[in-house]
Amino acid sequence: MKETKDIFRVVGIVLLALFVLVVGIPLVFAAAGITLHILGAIFGLAVWLIKIAVFIAIVYLILVGVRAVLR
Repeated sequence: MKETKDIFRVVGIVLLALFVLVVGIPLVFAAAGITLHILGAIFGLAVWLIKIAVFIAIVYLILVGVRAVLR
């Protein structure tokens, strides 16, 4: 069970790092005065990543609930 916990921790860190890169870098460019035409697409990708993370969390909670009921 500890291995699963470690795997989910690593996946969470990777998703957080992707989110920071996708959202943070365009914000730094915008603060520096560099406007990007693909800024909307990048923020759309960030929203998509959040939706994926929420979906994974919901599936995990369902699996944990089913496992608890079966015990």
